[in-house]
Amino acid sequence: MGKKIRDDKNRLRLLLEADKAEMNEVSRAAALADFKRVAEEYFETCGGFSLTAKKDKTGEEVTLTFRITRVKNCSALK
Repeated sequence: MGKKIRDDKNRLRLLLEADKAEMNEVSRAAALADFKRVAEEYFETCGGFSLTAKKDKTGEEVTLTFRITRVKNCSALK
């Protein structure tokens, strides 16, 4: 296999790995802000929010953690 083909193959592999990389901080902050906004529609929150992503064999497991003081009652839309 020629050097150019090996270099192209390596570049493609790096590109694919980067595409599967863990969530960057800008994306994490944006997701956390959106999840926080939605959570506060259903709960009275207290304290901070945290978002973690852990890789496993099939993808990533994402966990959102926050504390609440109460659940807000939602009435059915009519």
